[in-house]
Amino acid sequence: MIKNVLLITADQWRGSCLSAAGHPVVSTPNLDRLASEGVLFTQHYAQATPCSPSRASIHTGMYQHNHRVCGNGSPLHQRFTNMALEACQAGYTPALFGYTDTALDPKTLPAGSPDFHSYETVLPGYDAEELLTEKPLGWFEWLAGQGVPVPAEHDFYSIYTPLRRPEDADKGASYGEPCYSAEQTETAFLRQRAEHYIDAQAQTPWFIHLSWIKPHPPFVAPEPYNSMYDPDKVDMPVRHDTIDVEMQQHPYLDFYLNNKRGQNTYWNVIDGKGLGPDMSETDLRQMRATYYGLISEVDAQFGKLYAFLDERGLLGSTLIVFSSDHGEQLGDHYLTDKQGFFDQSYHIPLIIRAPGAEWDAARGTRISRFTENIDIMPTVLDLLGSDIPLQCDGYSLRPFLEGITDVNWRSAAHWEHDFRDIAQGLPETALGLNLDECSLAVIRDNQYKYVHFNQLPPLLFDLQNDPGELHNLANNPDYAETVLKYAQKMLSWRMNSNERTHTAWQYHPDGPYYRADTQRGDLKR
Repeated sequence: MIKNVLLITADQWRGSCLSAAGHPVVSTPNLDRLASEGVLFTQHYAQATPCSPSRASIHTGMYQHNHRVCGNGSPLHQRFTNMALEACQAGYTPALFGYTDTALDPKTLPAGSPDFHSYETVLPGYDAEELLTEKPLGWFEWLAGQGVPVPAEHDFYSIYTPLRRPEDADKGASYGEPCYSAEQTETAFLRQRAEHYIDAQAQTPWFIHLSWIKPHPPFVAPEPYNSMYDPDKVDMPVRHDTIDVEMQQHPYLDFYLNNKRGQNTYWNVIDGKGLGPDMSETDLRQMRATYYGLISEVDAQFGKLYAFLDERGLLGSTLIVFSSDHGEQLGDHYLTDKQGFFDQSYHIPLIIRAPGAEWDAARGTRISRFTENIDIMPTVLDLLGSDIPLQCDGYSLRPFLEGITDVNWRSAAHWEHDFRDIAQGLPETALGLNLDECSLAVIRDNQYKYVHFNQLPPLLFDLQNDPGELHNLANNPDYAETVLKYAQKMLSWRMNSNERTHTAWQYHPDGPYYRADTQRGDLKR
């Protein structure tokens, strides 16, 4: 019986970065154990980037073209319900440890509200037990109590500056230890806060969203994770031989790579060295090694939390969901961060462990069907016995958790990216677009990937022969029929997933009709 819910998101985690998924370098023994006791979804995808749009999709169960959170700082309309509010209806008091990156509906804010200055307010429905924002003051206070020197609030990012020795001069920019230890990271801090909260609940059922920031930049890791992976042995990025060739693939890439070329990026700059698209091979290798170290650090902290739940006898009553909001390019296609259309920004992990013998048939299985982050909310609510709101575009994964694989299911994954720049208008100026034209949508199955841009040329990749997405076939006349077919599939997907808040209702002289049985149509698309 499910009594408690633990929803974990680890920010910016690439879907391939699990040893259970066969990654050639990274080791994640604790998450591998979770996968062996639950279900691992190997083709799981985010629906949007960056953080705010993706998390809006997770918590509302909706595609971006319905919730319309276009970027960090785009408000989420108050008319939409969300997973936390629905959990409240089920009798829980949802607790947040971390962040939801939610900008609130301006209609709900008084004039002059400080919330107009931040996208880091809390999603309605959650009680913020420990809010961790870009200025992690709670973490700083905790560190200071342990004697760690913390910077002033105006200089908070300096806490991530690695301490480098003279003999480290020839190492990559992200090499070096921070001023805090492996048991003093943000990950450890939130884990301990969550454990204290759980202990305080005694017999009261709880619903926790634990939102870990790592392996999100800044790319700096304490020992032993800083040197856990040898930069000379990491897998190298998938990309063309030069940036110039990569940029020729599409105007969007030309704009983005040109705009970032020669620039330092915010997540790690030391002595003028940055981690931009034209970073050195030394910086590139170390960046990947440090990223893998951060993943192992999160895995270790998850292992401690899992052991805590086991010691408290809670594993038999707690639903555990582990996922991410989006991935990380990590130098693939010369990109860092998360944006655009490539798989590395959208393919993410999903592991679900449901408690109780009724789920035993599926334990340790791997599901290769296409799943999406919008499926998490319907799944959690379904397992709690709650109704799934009509607004949800996602579907419950319950059949897979029960060991049922013969399911009428989607045949492709879908995602969107809105790259408008309201403050500066850089892509609009460079590409000759207006705000609403700065968008793309992707439909991706096992054979092809089609990328549709609003007012820019499309892209088509043959994933069977070109898994690295290096050769665009959209302009090849031999593939004109394929382009048309996938453009039509995308149109059908958009039409089928239009916002549906009141579409199942009809007012009638005999009274209102509500057709819940046909509320969402055929899943396979």
